[in-house]
Amino acid sequence: MYDLIIVGGGPSGASAGRTAGKRGLLTLLIEKEHFPRYKPCGGALSSYGLSCLDFKLPEQVIERNISKVRVHFRDRFVEGVKESDLALLISRKVFDNFLLEKARETGIEVHTGEKVLDCIEKDDHVEVRTTDNTYLGRFVLIAEGSGGTLKYKVRLRDKRTDYGLALTSEIPAEDEAIRTRLPETIDIHFGIAQGGYGWIFPHSGYYSVGIVGTAQYLKHPKKVLLDFLQENNLPGNFPIHSHIIPKGGIKRKIVSSRLLLSGDAAGFVDAFTGEGIAYAIRSGQLAAEAVANLVMYSQKLSSLKAYESSCRKELGNYLAGSLKMEKIMHRFPGVSFKLAVNNSEILDKYLDEVVIGRNYKDYIRWLLLNFCLAEPVSRIKSLTLEGSDKSDTRKEK
Repeated sequence: MYDLIIVGGGPSGASAGRTAGKRGLLTLLIEKEHFPRYKPCGGALSSYGLSCLDFKLPEQVIERNISKVRVHFRDRFVEGVKESDLALLISRKVFDNFLLEKARETGIEVHTGEKVLDCIEKDDHVEVRTTDNTYLGRFVLIAEGSGGTLKYKVRLRDKRTDYGLALTSEIPAEDEAIRTRLPETIDIHFGIAQGGYGWIFPHSGYYSVGIVGTAQYLKHPKKVLLDFLQENNLPGNFPIHSHIIPKGGIKRKIVSSRLLLSGDAAGFVDAFTGEGIAYAIRSGQLAAEAVANLVMYSQKLSSLKAYESSCRKELGNYLAGSLKMEKIMHRFPGVSFKLAVNNSEILDKYLDEVVIGRNYKDYIRWLLLNFCLAEPVSRIKSLTLEGSDKSDTRKEK
């Protein structure tokens, strides 16, 4: 009988496993893939995500240090630069494998290449059935990412407006050419897909290029990506991978009697940017801490609700703010992003308040008071009409 069984060996599952091992829980982590494995992702790790780790990342895991963001909308762009790193670019194949090894070194049991088929809750334990065996655990953390279905044992299925669809491709290039094109810079292109954006990230020896948009409105995602590649003079003959990005996760149910959800399975993703690695790491740690407290101190099952409370306290305001930001900016994209690229202060304030300060609430208040509410009607109309066709104008009015 394990104290905790973790389903999934990505950043959330591995972080939960490391915490559980350090707390002395008898823990089994089950991952369907053999590591290291490929994971489609832009690979940007925020400073917050880095701060959640209780160890230093070795240099070989870090591909680029990012201190500049370039934001495009149609034929205009604006740049924001900070002295400190805004993010690190990592290969998920290398990074995830490193996190799993850090979990393994705490003494937990790790099974890779074994798929969990079902989790059945009993009165005093959970029965976990896999392709190889059946295991018993007092509690189970489902950290299988956004593509799994076990999470629906705890929460309802999402509507197509509640998640984004992302497509990404990795384009090989010489490091010198990458540094020349994007020196410590990430490229973000709005207006590419409704409810999302396109990105170009300068990794080591390749660009990570992708698009993301709200699933309901992204009718032909592959064509959108290929057009985006062509517009940016990048070849479109390399493999394309897709993945789902949940939004607004703080509203979802994440705990049943003996099952917990973390990371993408819980929907913990910044709804505006799509960032999820940091919240996967932190929610996995919080889940393991909650189980450890319950097991070690023989608390009642109802004490597991402390995990939900911890997530709301630490992640809730930020994730709720990201959802508001997403709605504000994508409701009238022509106006919103024209304002953003015409006023460098908007990006600078975003980097200071949100990326570095992790405060969406104050940023949104500042944005509304200084631009959205204060913007004269005549200026809004001119921004709407400038560079837009009639159909865009009707929508944005």
